[in-house]
Amino acid sequence: MYKTKRKDDDEGRPSKFELNFACSNPGSAEKAWSRNAAIADGVALARDLVNEPANVLYPAEFARRAAELRKLGVVVEVLDVAAMRKLGMGALLGVGQGSAHEAKLVVMRWNGGKRGADPIAFIGKGVCFDTGGISIKPAQGMEDMKGDMAGAACVVGLMHALAARKARVNAVGAIGLVENMPDGKAQRPGDIVKTMSGQTIEIINTDAEGRLVLADVLHYVNKRFRPKFMINLATLTGAIIVALGQQYAGLFSNDDKLAERLVKAGEETGERVWRMPLGAEYDKLIDSKFADMKNTGGRFGGAITAAQLLKRFVDKTPWAHLDIAGTGMGSPQTDINKSWGSGWGVRLLERLVEDHYER
Repeated sequence: MYKTKRKDDDEGRPSKFELNFACSNPGSAEKAWSRNAAIADGVALARDLVNEPANVLYPAEFARRAAELRKLGVVVEVLDVAAMRKLGMGALLGVGQGSAHEAKLVVMRWNGGKRGADPIAFIGKGVCFDTGGISIKPAQGMEDMKGDMAGAACVVGLMHALAARKARVNAVGAIGLVENMPDGKAQRPGDIVKTMSGQTIEIINTDAEGRLVLADVLHYVNKRFRPKFMINLATLTGAIIVALGQQYAGLFSNDDKLAERLVKAGEETGERVWRMPLGAEYDKLIDSKFADMKNTGGRFGGAITAAQLLKRFVDKTPWAHLDIAGTGMGSPQTDINKSWGSGWGVRLLERLVEDHYER
């Protein structure tokens, strides 16, 4: 909180209170409480990250906070611009090149499963502030773009939850952290960038930047860790809000089993997802005359064409993309969320892991 004065109706409210419970099996109750407290702390961490203003939470600061997971036994690596340039991450770096704040890639690993077993992987879009770049957004509502890193916040919160409850799984979390600004060094519509995979992307609209960040991070995680599956989360498109409102996140997947498990976990946790289509008819809409693809496919089916671009960077690995533009920030108030940033996705993915992927 950044308020320096209390409201009159806040005066006299207790900041903390205690409850005592009586139960027949205190040991089991304490174990259940410990597990759920770990999840709640992960959700709260994600909410706090989303709520922070962009002058406080820029890429380097976000990376520093993610690195605090080391205290829980998470192995954390932070890649700087030089390291990403060496890897060939031209798409991610192109987004961040107009900002005074250098881009970062944070890789978090929780090794709670069998030694040497393939991990599961979660990837988050971390655009700490999104002006739209040269294709600048309207001024009205732009302040909300401090929340354009809600996908990355979820991944950090999830890794906290898994580590804090000592989940019996090997998990990788990776977040691409950038700021999209309209500087003289910023990328332009018409530019062509080369991704780490070698594929090229023509920039049609610099405000379609999240998919560029994710393209390089998805390929990097897939190539380095060979995970059982990859799930990415991103406040990716306004189009998904038009389609689904704020009650469901959009789910796109190349794997029916993974999609079905996410739908079930969503129903159980209340963080619901609705599966959207993918197909060759949509994929051809992002073909470019000058590069392998372009970063927008036109007005129609915008959430789908964004997902089609991501799909080009996952090969045959089971993958799901969650478009959380409607649920990750400015989300509806509920009994368990009175915050602007909801921490959406932490409970959903923790349940998925617990139900299906722990040894």
